Amino acid sequence: MILGGILIALACWALTFGLSAGNFWLKIGFSVIFISLYSLIWQRPKISFRFNSILWGSISSLLLYIIFLIGNKFASYIFTGSNSQVENIYSLGMGTNKILVFLLLFFITGPGEEIFWRGFIQDRLMVKWGYLRGYLVTTIIYSGVHIFSGNSILILASFVAGAFWGLLYLWKRDLLIQMFSHSLWGAVIFIFAPIQ
Repeated sequence: MILGGILIALACWALTFGLSAGNFWLKIGFSVIFISLYSLIWQRPKISFRFNSILWGSISSLLLYIIFLIGNKFASYIFTGSNSQVENIYSLGMGTNKILVFLLLFFITGPGEEIFWRGFIQDRLMVKWGYLRGYLVTTIIYSGVHIFSGNSILILASFVAGAFWGLLYLWKRDLLIQMFSHSLWGAVIFIFAPIQ
């Protein structure tokens, strides 16, 4: 079931990034719906609705955004062509209505990815291999599926974000924190305050 989920995620990300036809945001939205539905077949997410979860999600999304701001400042010194790769990330959904992108990021992509990657894959791998190893393997796989983008900055960014959210899940074990953090961070970095 874990391997099946990983293979499905690989196929979905390969199609999302590999097929030039179609709207990127809709493709990633459908991919996330597909993988999260797969995970729901095998495991119901443990979600508790508490104000503290929303607070931690907000604080963590702000912290991750700051990490990305700092990383963007240093990326051009470390990686040749990093600015053009960042521009390529933002150009993926060029011309898409911002309200649609916000709705997809906040209500589908953010929550769905966390249900699948942290609530299913990381949770299962931590049970199978222990907390640290399960966390590390999930982080590597999460960034690995982004290899189909062909964008080294996006792969690195997904590694940093995946490591951050994975560590947060390892610490708090509260999926609502993850979902809110991912959703808010995505909305801010792609809609409200892009890093370019």
